[in-house]
Amino acid sequence: MIPDTFRKFFFPSITKRYLVRLILVALGSYFLFGYLLIPLSIQGKSMEPSYHDGSFTFCWRLRYAFSSPVRFDVVTVRFSGTKVMLLKRVVGLQGETIEFRKGRLYVNGSMVEEPYVRYQSDWVLEPRKVSPGHVYVVGDNRGTSMDRHQFGEVNLNRIAGGVL
Repeated sequence: MIPDTFRKFFFPSITKRYLVRLILVALGSYFLFGYLLIPLSIQGKSMEPSYHDGSFTFCWRLRYAFSSPVRFDVVTVRFSGTKVMLLKRVVGLQGETIEFRKGRLYVNGSMVEEPYVRYQSDWVLEPRKVSPGHVYVVGDNRGTSMDRHQFGEVNLNRIAGGVL
């Protein structure tokens, strides 16, 4: 025989109060996970070792509601609505000059230490100035060739939020 507390928890009486609570929880969950905390399934290795292929995280949409991303923030970039988003790290801000020499990141001519990059590369990218209203993003996994990565300038309007 099932104890009464378990029965009430797993098989509650369907009352008007129960239905109202159920609807409120469903609507709250829909709003929370549909618009504020968007679940992300990470597919690909461009952000390894920080974020692994097949792992799971959330995009916090309000992260940049009152501020702009800063260097080294991990952001979600809208690629196709909120169904397809890219996870990238901000390495350059508007007005800065970005370049890669022998796999090392240089901002305004000075080398920047990137402790999150574990796999060094031989990337070479000519200096380029980040346009106003944009940031420069790139993945953490630099051990693969540049042609296998999606990176570059991103309009601030395309940044959906930050990663939790």
